[in-house]
Amino acid sequence: MVALASAGAGFLLAVLWFDLMFDVQVRGHRGPELPPEVLASVAAYYRRVTTAAQPMTKLIAVVMLVTVAAIIKQIVDGGGAAWAGWASLGFAAVPILLAGTHTVPNAVRLGSRLDIAERQSELARSTFREHVVCLVSISALLAVQLSQA
Repeated sequence: MVALASAGAGFLLAVLWFDLMFDVQVRGHRGPELPPEVLASVAAYYRRVTTAAQPMTKLIAVVMLVTVAAIIKQIVDGGGAAWAGWASLGFAAVPILLAGTHTVPNAVRLGSRLDIAERQSELARSTFREHVVCLVSISALLAVQLSQA
């Protein structure tokens, strides 16, 4: 189960890395609105990966579920240190819940470009911050899992 949870965490890290390659464009811009070219680039990326890429986006949700299931199986079976299983579950749950309840809906909204530029800028900045939190948490998950291998 360690290998499966580690593979899932690695996959999710890769997805986050690609998202962050676009998200970092929001850094350094202090006004209420991002420059139009930055906003267009980030919004186009999120339109592609959240809406235009269907049904491939379902794969990310499946990997999240498989990763959590592998961690739960570790806990139930008593494989590895108990603290590692529970810590892993927390490190997985936080970004998965954040993504499902906030980050993905905001990215879909940003990709639609239905809002005024100031609101789109808020969505882009929020998505960047949330992806950083997710990156830290999934990295910690992977580190804990690899420490059990």
